Amino acid sequence: MSLVVLAVDDEPPALDELAYLLNADGRVAFVHRAGDATEALRVLRDTEVDAVFLDIRMPGLDGMELARILHRFARPPAIVFVTAYDDGAVDAFDLGVTDYVRKPVRAERLGESLRRVTGLRAAPPPAPAKREEEPSIPVELAGTTRMLPRSSVRWVEAQGDYARLHTSDASHLVRVSLATLAERWADAGFVRIHRSYLVQLRLVAELRLTQSGYVVAIDGVELPVSRRHTRELKDKLIRAVKHDWTR
Repeated sequence: MSLVVLAVDDEPPALDELAYLLNADGRVAFVHRAGDATEALRVLRDTEVDAVFLDIRMPGLDGMELARILHRFARPPAIVFVTAYDDGAVDAFDLGVTDYVRKPVRAERLGESLRRVTGLRAAPPPAPAKREEEPSIPVELAGTTRMLPRSSVRWVEAQGDYARLHTSDASHLVRVSLATLAERWADAGFVRIHRSYLVQLRLVAELRLTQSGYVVAIDGVELPVSRRHTRELKDKLIRAVKHDWTR
């Protein structure tokens, strides 16, 4: 499958490098260029592209705002963010972007993004709600950005302005606050039990009173429950049990 793509970056050297790497890949038939979001919209008005490789921090309309506009297209292109920063990762994946590539861009990493774009364009169109059913968040593994499905996260621990996502066999540090994740993941069953902890409610094996206060157990790990969150957690656990028994 030959792809028509659009590269968007307000820094000419970065745009030249990105366009060069895209052109060098055999899956790319043509690369359009834009130096800002306004120019990108002009290109998209006249040309249908398969994917937009997009910087986030740009003057005027930034990459995140442009992505929200593209997300409303009748047939939106795949969006790949290419950025030197990781603080937009959660917002990006709330929009269902295809990939999130960190600068400086390596040819093999860009190749992985193009593989994903090709697979996405070749697959049948997903149901409208499909993208929201399994959102992912980018994490760094040995210098490579990987997509971690939210469903694999068991509990989250605050670490300053960062959050550590705990899965059944690993943990990953991401640049997003626990408060942000608590707000955005509430509908997915994550509940705040402490100023430093967010847990997936369905995985709470027990709520137990100890000498130092209440704790919950997830995967054999005990996490503290603060006084202010104890009553709310009990209520949610009871409602969850009632729901399972009455449905």
